[in-house]
Amino acid sequence: MASANSWTLEIASPVAPQRLFRAAVMDWHTLAPKVASHVVASAQPVEGDGGVGSVRQFNFTSVMPFSFMKERLEFLDADKCECKNTLIEGGGIGVAIETATSHIKVEPAAGGGSVVKVESTYKLLPGVEVKDEIAKAKESVTAIFKGAEAYLVANPDAYN
Repeated sequence: MASANSWTLEIASPVAPQRLFRAAVMDWHTLAPKVASHVVASAQPVEGDGGVGSVRQFNFTSVMPFSFMKERLEFLDADKCECKNTLIEGGGIGVAIETATSHIKVEPAAGGGSVVKVESTYKLLPGVEVKDEIAKAKESVTAIFKGAEAYLVANPDAYN
C-alpha cells in the first residue's frame, strides 16, 4: 500500500494577501484563461456557488500532460485567505495518483505584500514513482501566483 507524501512551497509577492487570494485562488477559473492562456484553455464552476463543496474544472492546452482536472473546495476561510482543495478527477487521478489535496494560505509579509504557503499531500497508485513531477508541480503553482500577481500589479484596481 502506498503511503501519503507531501511537499511544501512558499512564494513571496508584493501584492496584499486578500487581493492575491481572491485572484489566484477564488477567481482563478475566470482569470487563468486570460493570464495563462498558454496553459489553461478554459475553466468554469461545475457545481456550487464558490463555497465549500463547490467543484471547478480547468481545461488545459497541449502543454500539460493531462487535458483537464476537477477540484473540490473542502475548506474555506476567505477572511484568513486560506483554503483546501481536493483533486477529484483528471490531473493524474486514477492514472498515477490515488488522492491529492492542496492547502493554501496567503499571509501578510513582514515588509508588506504577502507570502503564499502551499502544502500538497498526495498518495500515488501502487507501482508509480515520482520523478520530476514535484518540481513541475511547484513550477505550476508558482506560475499561477506569479501570473495573478502580474495581472494585479498591472491592474491596481482589480480585486480590491
